[in-house]
Amino acid sequence: MTTLPAVTLRHLMLDQEPRIGLQFHPNKVVQALIDSLPGVDYSDEHRMHHFPNSPDNLSLLYKTFRGVAWVEGRYFFRDRPIRPDAEAVDLSALRKPASKGRKTCPEEYIALLETKRYSLNTAKTYITQFTEFINHFPDKELRELDELDIRAYSRHLVQTGKSSSLQNTAINAIKFYYEQVLNMPRRFYDIERPRKELKLPGVLSKEEIKAMIQVTENLKHKTILTTLYSCGLRLSEVLELKLPDLKRDRNLLLVRQAKGKKDRHTVLGDKTIGLIDKYIDQYHPKEYVFEGQRGGIYSAKSVTNIVKNSAAKAGIAQNVSPHTLRHSFATHALESGTDQRFIQIALGHSSPKTTEIYAHVSAKKLSGIVSPLENLDIDF
Repeated sequence: MTTLPAVTLRHLMLDQEPRIGLQFHPNKVVQALIDSLPGVDYSDEHRMHHFPNSPDNLSLLYKTFRGVAWVEGRYFFRDRPIRPDAEAVDLSALRKPASKGRKTCPEEYIALLETKRYSLNTAKTYITQFTEFINHFPDKELRELDELDIRAYSRHLVQTGKSSSLQNTAINAIKFYYEQVLNMPRRFYDIERPRKELKLPGVLSKEEIKAMIQVTENLKHKTILTTLYSCGLRLSEVLELKLPDLKRDRNLLLVRQAKGKKDRHTVLGDKTIGLIDKYIDQYHPKEYVFEGQRGGIYSAKSVTNIVKNSAAKAGIAQNVSPHTLRHSFATHALESGTDQRFIQIALGHSSPKTTEIYAHVSAKKLSGIVSPLENLDIDF
């Protein structure tokens, strides 16, 4: 019985382009077939041939080696992106050089986060938490750490007063290494997780929202505050609004590629439209609704400062962020009788359970949809 040579597929990301890596033992026939693939190249760094990652090329690869070599795809398909439509992310800035007495996150850990296209924020959090974990045991090599060490580290997080959210994130970061990088079974990290805390969102009263808007004299700042609240937007969403996204004829605002890479519509009331049009007439933005002094996307830090400064001027003692205005939108919409299903759509929540938390803040009857700003006694 003749055993076919094997070609093992790997995910590679080279110059922000996804590539199919090809590993094989020296074989003239296999080498000749690989050389025949379109766009094939060789990486000295990864020590393997590779060519563009596309469905057509993947099909061509299986067709090319049928009956000649065994195509091993278990690593390739295990390492597929968590979302096929997710953008490639470069984590070079998170690859820190080793320092005396301090361990660094393994390269294979970072590389797999890139391959699976985790978001930059998630990748940064995972790398930070996993690095803290391995440095908690300075006298042990990474491969020597076992389930007892993970349990001990989990207890350490509890004893040092770390939140349930951070404890769960740390476990997920550790889990990623043993399950995804090393491909070990789930039982390895089968330890008791902390119960998720039910934290009610910080919400302002309608009177406080009104006060924040009225004390804000700068027209651009006033419009940003109003848009955040009246449309229930995330900070990133108000920054990325473009002029064509204002659907005035339908009283809708198009939010493009929001969290989860999904488009959605949210409510755009007449008062908000009027204020935005007044702002546009004065500031003449060219692409984004809110632009910096030299054009282009507005600064996230500037928006955060606008919100905090307005809250301080209005005499609001609690910590107020752009997301506080989003929470307030949802809660006030519920109090106005808006059906929770519509609020879920307006906020862009994929699960109704996420929206249900606002029922803990307001338990009034739900029906219809109206922007809460429309019910404020305020003129622009």
